[in-house]
Amino acid sequence: MSRKLLTYLGNLINEVEALLPFIFRQGGPPPALSVATINHWTIDYDHQRRPYSFKDLLGDGFLWAVPKHRRSVEKRLNRKFGLPEYNWKPLRVKTHLRTCNECGHDYEAGVLCTNCYNRAREETKLMQEKIQEELGLEPIEKDVIVLYEGERKDQPPEFFNGKRIVEMPKPRPMWFTKNLMQKTTQQPAITKELKPNDLA
Repeated sequence: MSRKLLTYLGNLINEVEALLPFIFRQGGPPPALSVATINHWTIDYDHQRRPYSFKDLLGDGFLWAVPKHRRSVEKRLNRKFGLPEYNWKPLRVKTHLRTCNECGHDYEAGVLCTNCYNRAREETKLMQEKIQEELGLEPIEKDVIVLYEGERKDQPPEFFNGKRIVEMPKPRPMWFTKNLMQKTTQQPAITKELKPNDLA
């Protein structure tokens, strides 16, 4: 507390010394007559002569807890950079980066490509808006198929039986393949024989 008081007094003395040249300036304008009025009020000399106390300095404030011991340089560096044998905090070279075969952007191994994921999410959002615009928010009991320009003629008429069609007014992007729209669940097979499909 005494250190704070000494700092306060030192700053006060420096401010007074800086104001002295403005109070006792030399080479100023010549003295002239002036009239000054003084209000009738009394000066409390007892208040000025009262000794200075810490209560006047702090007022209604309170003191915060401060560290009692200085933290060593070694501990400060360990907190900042860590320990090489336990946890080394500075940046490390990443060796698990891969290059996407579709877009060419880099991504971490075991994680989806961020660029491809954002493109698929934007395309899916456009499809959802188109479905909501044409079919509304009512419950749909039939399968909904989203087709792009020129895809309706590629399918046989029996394909659209019992299904609701939503057409996108643009061609299908090359990276947005058709198998992305297939269902993840399939009916159980009756036979155990495997036959290749779509060979020609």
